Amino acid sequence: MKNKINLEQKIIDGQNISPVLPKHIKNYMIDIDGTICDDIPNEEPDRMATAKVYPDALKTLNKWYDQGHIITFFTSRIEDHREVTEIWLKKHGFKYHGLLMGKPRGGNYHWIDNHIVRATRFDGKFTDLIDKKLTIQVFK
Repeated sequence: MKNKINLEQKIIDGQNISPVLPKHIKNYMIDIDGTICDDIPNEEPDRMATAKVYPDALKTLNKWYDQGHIITFFTSRIEDHREVTEIWLKKHGFKYHGLLMGKPRGGNYHWIDNHIVRATRFDGKFTDLIDKKLTIQVFK
């Protein structure tokens, strides 16, 4: 499922740089297993088609999509699991813009990017997000 994404083109010193989303739009990267449904390892792909959906994830993510935010699923499932994953997402009514397969497994992620990255650890329940001050690691 896709809807149109309007990016703002940026120019610095007369050169185009990567376009950015308007400030009021968030670009959500959402894991699948253990975040929106049962935690199923790649070694048990037969369970992926029948994974139990987390209803609060479906409600929250579809609300964010309807508000104009970008929803991209970023999963450790491999490319061989794309079809079963897309069928499952459609069956349960998830609205999304993209599906990226092959996220590195094992957690302990440290994302380095030239854009601002905000990380939110899923801990059992989807709700609206709140602001909270925490210590982060940055480059010197």
